[in-house]
Amino acid sequence: MKELDFYEEIGNWDFSQIKCKTEKLTDWDFYERIKKYTDENSVCLDLGTGAGEKLIAKYPKVKLVVGTDFSDAMVNGARLNLEKSERNDVRFAKMDNLKMTIPDELLDLISARHTVTDAKQLYKALKKNGIVVIQGVDKADCLEMKEMFGRGQAYKDKIAISQLDYEQLANAGFEILERKEVLENEYFETKEDLLALLVKVPILDDFSEIAENDYEKKPIEMEILDEYIKRNTTEKGILLKRVLYGIVAVKR
Repeated sequence: MKELDFYEEIGNWDFSQIKCKTEKLTDWDFYERIKKYTDENSVCLDLGTGAGEKLIAKYPKVKLVVGTDFSDAMVNGARLNLEKSERNDVRFAKMDNLKMTIPDELLDLISARHTVTDAKQLYKALKKNGIVVIQGVDKADCLEMKEMFGRGQAYKDKIAISQLDYEQLANAGFEILERKEVLENEYFETKEDLLALLVKVPILDDFSEIAENDYEKKPIEMEILDEYIKRNTTEKGILLKRVLYGIVAVKR
């Protein structure tokens, strides 16, 4: 199974029914960083926007933000979600992040959350002094769970995706303004809520944004999951330790 097949199989990622609370351990917020570098005249691109729930709910008010995804199911879901909202500054379109069809020097800001990017293409699409804001899933994300299952997203990568993103942005000509490890605790109300997340995202799949790899999506071994839940049940819920990264860079 390749990356596109994975996301097409999942279809419309609707996380709204998952009962989960997030405890931020690091003073870094993806949408606050976007807000810092935009205003009502900004033209923005949001890569890997999925079904658009977070963009619609959290993206700051701008002149225009286009959310893109290479999955038809995701884009269709995002457009349906947009119809239910009151936003008039948002559009959605299908696009492959690695084959961007954006005119040169058009954008004020590009945001990318948990998705692959090509730094050289980002650089071309941004105006001078344009900003890129990236948040991604790092190699150590959900590490205890990955170790118990013996597999997982980026688990076998030789280099962390955060380091690769940093190097590629710098090599493309960006000045790095900020690079930060982002730690969060997620607390799931029930086993069913945690399982609903795991079947939608590739935490337990040998899935890599670095290597071109085929992999077989494996069923979740429930006895291992039950043991993980036993070890990590707290008064706040079932704990999942998230390790993300944030990068802000500018085109000079």
